[in-house]
Amino acid sequence: MLLSSACLSASWSPVKDKETPVAPLTLSDRLCEKQPWGACAMLSCPPPSAFWNKAEKCGTEPDDKFGQTAERLHKEMFTSVGGRLTFDPGSKVVHLPYVNYLRELGTTFLNAYTNSPICCPSRAAMWSGQFVHLTQSWNNYKCLNANATTWMDLLEANGYLTKMMGKLDFTSGSHSVSNRVEAWTRDVPFLLRQEGRPVTQLVGNKSTVRIMRKDWENTDKATQWIHQRGAASHQPFALYLGLNLPHPYRTESLGPTAGGSTFLTSPYWLEKVSSELINVPKWLPVSSMHPIDYYSTFTKNCSGDFTEEEVKSIRAFYYAMCAEADSMLGQVISALRETGLLNNTVMIFTADHGELAMEHRQFYKMSMFEGSSHVPLLIMGPGLKSGLQVDQLVSLVDLYPTVLDFAGVPAPGFISGHSLLSLLSKAGSFSKNQHPDWVLSEYHGCNVNTSTYMLRSGRWKYIAYADGLSVPPQLFDLTLDKEELHNVAFKYPDVQAHLDKLLRSIVDYPEVSATVHLYNKKAFGAWRNSLGGNYSQVIASLRWHVDWQKDMLAYERAIDKWLFGSL
Repeated sequence: MLLSSACLSASWSPVKDKETPVAPLTLSDRLCEKQPWGACAMLSCPPPSAFWNKAEKCGTEPDDKFGQTAERLHKEMFTSVGGRLTFDPGSKVVHLPYVNYLRELGTTFLNAYTNSPICCPSRAAMWSGQFVHLTQSWNNYKCLNANATTWMDLLEANGYLTKMMGKLDFTSGSHSVSNRVEAWTRDVPFLLRQEGRPVTQLVGNKSTVRIMRKDWENTDKATQWIHQRGAASHQPFALYLGLNLPHPYRTESLGPTAGGSTFLTSPYWLEKVSSELINVPKWLPVSSMHPIDYYSTFTKNCSGDFTEEEVKSIRAFYYAMCAEADSMLGQVISALRETGLLNNTVMIFTADHGELAMEHRQFYKMSMFEGSSHVPLLIMGPGLKSGLQVDQLVSLVDLYPTVLDFAGVPAPGFISGHSLLSLLSKAGSFSKNQHPDWVLSEYHGCNVNTSTYMLRSGRWKYIAYADGLSVPPQLFDLTLDKEELHNVAFKYPDVQAHLDKLLRSIVDYPEVSATVHLYNKKAFGAWRNSLGGNYSQVIASLRWHVDWQKDMLAYERAIDKWLFGSL
């Protein structure tokens, strides 16, 4: 799953001994090229007969290849891939032949969203099929329990050969100490830079292809598995590959606690970018920014001055990193083709979140703006209409029931998602009433100083904060304001009220915010007590150490006041 922190690829083939017509590989020349993309997962299984019951009710002619459960599913998940790269104009800025291949021969979901714009909670939603407030996946440290039932578990229980490779990142206990402490203390009234200033770094030369070594190693393992196990197996199989690209790299010069603020690539990949097409995003004046957005900008170390060339360079390097990730996707596609599995495999490609790449004066994710929350979602497989574009609002929780639907495995009743199978019909004529006309995303982690809730419905994006009273909301008309520069919450009070009522019917967000606030205090207090006399030294050495050193005692007192009340 190319969920930015990521991407999902899933594949299926019919169980019946029936010859499946091979789709014409008009892009075969691309498939001979070995290049990278991000994260991947595959499923092989026959499509369920239940699908045809749905099709008949909707008056859709079933396709003979699609009327069986998926025998092979490949799911590829990337980190930090923006959804807009999978359709114009983003796809013109950088050469992404394998994403374009999936787009031309499969289905592109134009309005797919993460359920939480950060790595672990987003992946927790995808693997569990539940909104993050239901699993209490509050930050990169607090996500699913190790024994949580995923869709992969259900596939294995129903006879699938399953394999998970690369970046998984959906259970509790991972990520840096800095990341969790910054999330826990976000309610403390201080403002500290938690990241290095975003920079670019060029390495290698025009023949240097493999930059993100770990992702390439995992891609190699996945393709070897396809050749050695997938092709030889008489079982239906599901393969998941999670990649880190195009997530920024750690900034090594800032020491061992540094965050990931370096956009790094080689001339080989930079040549794939049409620099003349890169736009420099418009920014609001710092004085006009929403207070939550300003906090994010400052803690991400983006409140200083940037030249136009710096911004263009960051964006160019990001696109080049996407090109490298795309090549990894290409290697997986090549392996499927070489083993004869490509034309009977369902591939799902997605990401855990996007990358702002200096939109709204920010990099990274952790934001409800489109660059961060809008993710790619492409699905290709036998019987699916080529070149289909679906504008229905969908989100990552929908992948859980969708994968199970492909496999003919009943979905549990407690999940938040809805299967997308009805939107993938060859005729593309299923009723949208089967799927909600809204998506929910929420965020409770670092670099944002309160819980945030985003409801997308129609042309509107509504963003509410905390208890709904202490922080003003934001409302954007994405039809007229694609850059999300004009908050019209007070211009359209009726729209705001309607969307807030809808949001509260989905999640009691003031109650959830209070729960997170209490969790943050308890978790931080337990961590602090575990350090004993080393507390002051440890907290001063985290990612915010440059600013912390300026007034250590004042910052410690601010934490004490937040934790224990008035002193």
